[in-house]
Amino acid sequence: MRKTTVKTLPKQSLIAAAWIAALAIASADVCAQQSDEELAKAAQNPIAALISVPFQYNYDHEIGPQEAGHKNYVNIQPVTPFSVNDDWNLISRTIVPVVWQQDIFPGSGSQSGIGDITQSFFFSPKKPTADGWIWGAGPVIYLPTGSDSLLSAEKWGLGPTAVLLKQEHGWTYGALVNHIWSTGGAGTVNINSTFLQPFLTYTTQSHTSYTLQTESTYNWEANSNRWSVPIHFLVAQLFRIGNQPLQFQIGARYWATSPDSGAHGWGVRSTLTLFFPK
Repeated sequence: MRKTTVKTLPKQSLIAAAWIAALAIASADVCAQQSDEELAKAAQNPIAALISVPFQYNYDHEIGPQEAGHKNYVNIQPVTPFSVNDDWNLISRTIVPVVWQQDIFPGSGSQSGIGDITQSFFFSPKKPTADGWIWGAGPVIYLPTGSDSLLSAEKWGLGPTAVLLKQEHGWTYGALVNHIWSTGGAGTVNINSTFLQPFLTYTTQSHTSYTLQTESTYNWEANSNRWSVPIHFLVAQLFRIGNQPLQFQIGARYWATSPDSGAHGWGVRSTLTLFFPK
């Protein structure tokens, strides 16, 4: 008989939700000061000097060696810029996963709760280079905040991260990369992974965006099947409810390759992003 474990959401996720709600209330009166064209462009820049809160829903199935598992998760991803001086910004990007999963390996049952948090900081020049390139670099921190042993690596991690992109004639193209090494924790498996996210987006004059990207991970600790490569095909539309600008994105992903324990076949992604311009 399979053992089923259901966890309620921990205090950390409730605090995150309260923080996001407070941010929305505090920023509601300043949302109309930036044009939709500027917002549509900034929405494609992961280190834009713009407060945003994406709620990214993902669904995967055919998970595990028997391909019998499935997983739903929402990544809450607040982005907050800070002005360091006249020339530099510090961009904070946080990923808080809230997960519901079942049968990710035989006999595992179901789990729900918060996963491990990834926190990135990018130091970025306020102006592009002479050739129009936008870039940022800094540290990435991995926090073992998972509420269940099957939702967490139970390891602390640290490493570098960087992003480079260019925006011209409606196109946005570039890549985000990081590498995380585990630095301690109770988990038995070390973290030593490279994340690579090349992206290509075209945004129309009606603020509709079409994106092709991948979020590939290379696990240096694995003995075989080290790559996880989901390819995303996404469509997004910027719109407003009153003075509040939002963007809704939806699309599919295909797992080109993944380890035996990972997802296979097709998955789904949809994202609702709230923008809070200054």
